Amino acid sequence: MSIDPNQAERNSLYLVVALSMIFMTLVLATQPLFLKGLGLERDNAGFINANIQVITELVDLLFVGYLGYLSDRFGRIPIMYYGFVLSAITAALTPFCLELGLLVGINGVAVFYGARILMSIGSTAVWPQLGTLTGDYSTREDRPMLLAKVGFMTAFGATLVYAVFMQLPKYIGLTLVMMIPAVTAVAGAWLTRHFLVEKAPLSREKTFPFKQVMALLRQEKELRLSFMAAFSSRNDMVIIGLFLMTWFIYFADLLPEVGHARAAARAGMVIGFIGLIILLSLPFWGWLIHNFGRVESLTLGMVLSGVGFTGMGLIMNPLSGWTYLPALFVGLGQAGCLLAPQTLALDLSPEDTRGSVMGAFNTVGCIGIIFFIQIGGFLFDMISPTAPFIFTGLANFMIMAYGLWVLRSDAHEVCRKEGQGCGLDLDVFEK
Repeated sequence: MSIDPNQAERNSLYLVVALSMIFMTLVLATQPLFLKGLGLERDNAGFINANIQVITELVDLLFVGYLGYLSDRFGRIPIMYYGFVLSAITAALTPFCLELGLLVGINGVAVFYGARILMSIGSTAVWPQLGTLTGDYSTREDRPMLLAKVGFMTAFGATLVYAVFMQLPKYIGLTLVMMIPAVTAVAGAWLTRHFLVEKAPLSREKTFPFKQVMALLRQEKELRLSFMAAFSSRNDMVIIGLFLMTWFIYFADLLPEVGHARAAARAGMVIGFIGLIILLSLPFWGWLIHNFGRVESLTLGMVLSGVGFTGMGLIMNPLSGWTYLPALFVGLGQAGCLLAPQTLALDLSPEDTRGSVMGAFNTVGCIGIIFFIQIGGFLFDMISPTAPFIFTGLANFMIMAYGLWVLRSDAHEVCRKEGQGCGLDLDVFEK
């Protein structure tokens, strides 16, 4: 029995998505524990952890848009392959930052900064192209469900990290756990080179098509909404992964009997629970997007995410079972915020400049991560560990309000075109 080539390519895409997510999530998840081992104290833990993430996102900001354009010119596969290779080499050296620093006379934390920057450049060459490839491999009709499957593998990779891999430091030590990203990056490079296939025609644009992208944004309010959602929600799991893990680890200072490794494992269970909720709800979101609309689903995702993040701000003891209640809403909302904005952006992207449009989309997401992580770091240190979550939740509510305006505007346009055929009195509607 022959295998459908399209299905084989999609299966390879799913596996590469999971491997890339394991890499990116595990690098972030082990960061607070590794820095704690290097002697980082609670007083500036929020700032340092956030600052590292902000610097890597600034570097991403320099590359992500242009790499999207290069993927239009030369293909997605070569860029992804070399991104995996760079990530693998750097990840293999990262656990030895202290020793490398002593060898060259540099502080171990400074070496870790450099390693994280290089790993971030590598991952920036990979994850945006995976989203663009999903658009290449799909049509408008089957795109929501294909993105749901890709999102499922994304959530599966993240859930595997927190539910399984972050339980391992207390058994095998942090160094061996930090070598897992290097292994996954090598596997990702091999799969990318041998099993993924280019689908989109190569662009002839000699420079980044900035004017075309801006014209598209001015023309399509739904695309503007998707960009705003990327700005607000792309940082959500970074906020959870970074500040929730940091909160748990340093909260353990108040409970010596718990210990930092055990606290990190408990945090991993909460984040893993969020990932599990995303996993279970993604098929529903794919169905919802397909049957009820992109904008409607995006707005609902923002509502649920906002409720979850602001609810997280009401938790006093993160080690209590109450943490799982807002985590449930975060997971439900994040699944919608993962699928709907990307589906909208891919739908509205011309085929020959899809990489450039998605590069701009991801650039806005990087700006959002920098904005929320930097402010979140200050809020974590100066107000409370829950302040970054409340700030994120309020921002999601603001995007929800814009989504409602887009829905009202679309309904208004339909009524204008159809008159009384839509069953509404235009004068009343306008009031």
